[in-house]
Amino acid sequence: MPAHFLPSRLTICLIAAGLALSALASPLAAEERPAKELFGAQRLPANMATSPYGSYAKGCIAGAVAIPTDGPAWQAMRLSRNRRWGHPNMIALLEQFSQDARQLGWPGLLLGDISQPRGGPMLSGHASHQVGLDADIWFTPMPDHRLSAEEREKLPFTSMLDKSKFLTVDSRRWTSTHARLVMKAASYPQVERVFVNPAIKKKLCETWQGDRSLLGKVRPIYGHDEHFHIRIRCPEGTPGCKPQARVPAGDGCDQSLAWWFTKEPWEKPKPKKHAKPVKPRFVTLSDLPKACSTVLASASPSSEQEVTYRGNGGASNALAFSAGAGGGGATIESVIASDTTLPAIVPIPIPRPFQ
Repeated sequence: MPAHFLPSRLTICLIAAGLALSALASPLAAEERPAKELFGAQRLPANMATSPYGSYAKGCIAGAVAIPTDGPAWQAMRLSRNRRWGHPNMIALLEQFSQDARQLGWPGLLLGDISQPRGGPMLSGHASHQVGLDADIWFTPMPDHRLSAEEREKLPFTSMLDKSKFLTVDSRRWTSTHARLVMKAASYPQVERVFVNPAIKKKLCETWQGDRSLLGKVRPIYGHDEHFHIRIRCPEGTPGCKPQARVPAGDGCDQSLAWWFTKEPWEKPKPKKHAKPVKPRFVTLSDLPKACSTVLASASPSSEQEVTYRGNGGASNALAFSAGAGGGGATIESVIASDTTLPAIVPIPIPRPFQ
């Protein structure tokens, strides 16, 4: 065949991407299906150079890596969700944070959701966590034993709020170590925000004796009484990542916090008279950055182990799989599949306060 008839490498890649998306399209075209279904179905990341695309609540990630289910000072929870994937910068931070937490007297971290293998919208639980730069940390300290797969699914969340009072921290559960843990998370320069319940923010405003310049990073938000949420900035050299606005100056212990203790944030929206019901519209692939189509269609790595973060240039003594050191090549999926007691959908923390 003459050279001018040979397809270019770009053409071949585009054809491959189109075929892969076609495979995702049944019974509806990929463009018409909710994006959360497309991204939620991916079990492994895109085998591409690491890069987040879009914003924290509207994007995806290429080349994500998984944090091991067990480390020297952490354990990953709710494994059936398959949401322990993130940008290497986030995974490295969690490894460092877990070690620093022990220096504060915290036994170790219980890790909640980070992101799906290719990011994107989730089937349940979050609007953000889409680009591998968000992570949830439980307020429950790590137990003194390695949890089984079933325990990781069923261990209940522990709220830091007093259920009998409006937006009030429960002094029987909240300790100075909890406060130091949250403020330590805020201390890392790559961390832009740490989301907590408004009652917890208020408690920190009233009691924190350390560097108060970091309090501005701690932001009040709905829920977040059973865990706190760490968000890091867009990594350097990732022009496709959309940064968030800078945190306002000051410690945040001002009118912006006081607003959460008024009725306005908790009132149900008043329906407009004669307004027609609005049919819910799901986010589709076309709503996301164009690069997310390529991320979704990309080939997967050969195994989960290949893309599990090893830390410190591969020298980490973290375990790659929840089967333990003697588990050989067992994958997370096989561990979960062997335990039929795990629920298909795991309940998530509900918004507070209790009224």
